[in-house]
Amino acid sequence: MFSRCFQWGASFIFKNNRSLALAGSLSSVSLSSISNSTTSTVAFQAQRSSLSTMTETLRTKVCIVGSGPAAHTAAIYCARAELNPILFEGFLANNIAPGGQLTTTTDVENFPGFPDGVLGQELTQKFRDQSEKYGTQIFTETVTHIDMSERPFKVYTNDKLVIADSVIIATGAVAKRLEFPGSGEGSEGFWQRGISACAVCDGAAPIFRNKPLFVIGGGDSAMEEAIFLTRYGSKVYIVHRRDELRASKIMQQRALAHEKVEFLLSHEVVEAKGDNLLQSLVLHNNKTGENVEMAANGLFFAIGHTPASSFLDGQLKLDEQNYIITTPGTTETSVDGVFACGDVQDRRWRQAITAAGTGCMAALQAEHYVSLIEEGEQ
Repeated sequence: MFSRCFQWGASFIFKNNRSLALAGSLSSVSLSSISNSTTSTVAFQAQRSSLSTMTETLRTKVCIVGSGPAAHTAAIYCARAELNPILFEGFLANNIAPGGQLTTTTDVENFPGFPDGVLGQELTQKFRDQSEKYGTQIFTETVTHIDMSERPFKVYTNDKLVIADSVIIATGAVAKRLEFPGSGEGSEGFWQRGISACAVCDGAAPIFRNKPLFVIGGGDSAMEEAIFLTRYGSKVYIVHRRDELRASKIMQQRALAHEKVEFLLSHEVVEAKGDNLLQSLVLHNNKTGENVEMAANGLFFAIGHTPASSFLDGQLKLDEQNYIITTPGTTETSVDGVFACGDVQDRRWRQAITAAGTGCMAALQAEHYVSLIEEGEQ
């Protein structure tokens, strides 16, 4: 029913490359800024003091942290390059099963090679199977800390210490969602049964064709998604809790000028209703205090994403939204030997296929970095 998109990618070519990949998962540690070096040091010292309780120390050329298309593409490239990567896929990191956001969707119809579509969980299992086939060691453990202060790098989970020449961060980003009656998963909610967090991924589904659709948000993303949905819906309502939008003037003007778009400012969705699929929404008018129920076959959250970068403890440069900053056209971070790919460094595209592309880039760059170490140039 729904298709899920993901992160961004391209291609990267080096001579005499070798690949290193580290895959793991995210931590629930609170976000830290680059300037918070004291907190980072304290966290590392605490981690070091707990080494005596660890059961295993492993050595690898590449350690990959993540479990989605970016992480497994990196792992496949590294494994085929005989770098023997170790990947940490996390244990319900960010409250999502290994495989990332693709595991939270049903039909994926925009990933090449599957003309009839493929279930999100089936696709992520194929990623995992291919990584393992070529020799990637996969652990269902969450990375709690990475010590980037010296070489080689040290990657920590509760049970393991991995010493790695290179690290690939592919921990993704989680779409923000609102909670109200009917918004959740399972029999009591309409998540994936009319409610989504990606219009580009899911908007073309048959259940939305020529039906009234709603977008929650007030920024550029909300305007873009609403305009995109006009291709499919009979009417698109943009719901924003305030009087004023945060979107740029040009994006506001484009949405306002579209005959299929209508704004519901100073409104909030307070309940979703339906049978098997979403059928209506209850909206609260923040000015009058009144509630109104409106027919709705689709609801799309467009209120941003949270990149999984908190466990890095400020050791890498992040932007104002805590996405990892990479050198344009590469996966290089502010620390040599540490590479970032997928949604954790992509605030714009966030598609499965683009994530896989950057996973390839990260693996090739890590391979090149490791080859320099072996040649004594690092």
